[in-house]
Amino acid sequence: MNYADVQTLLTVAVHPNAGRNELLGFMDEVLHVKIAAPPIKGKANKELIEFLCQLLGTGKSSVTIEKGLTSRKKTIKIHGIERLLVLKRLAANCA
Repeated sequence: MNYADVQTLLTVAVHPNAGRNELLGFMDEVLHVKIAAPPIKGKANKELIEFLCQLLGTGKSSVTIEKGLTSRKKTIKIHGIERLLVLKRLAANCA
């Protein structure tokens, strides 16, 4: 399998201005994530991408926001990691 062609889409609900970055887990197939940064000038989006990359062990170019740049509900695309592995890595880091 060519992992360069693998893409995983996740729906993420972002809760900005939190005390710290934290995964809350999945509710109704939506990943809830607390982000410490405020939702001003893309700061929360940038921190969300960095946080997910850290948890997934991937580079910043592998995680992008497909939909919802100005919304709290976003569609995230992860390149190069199969869905089951993404879910496993995220579940290992849930609060």
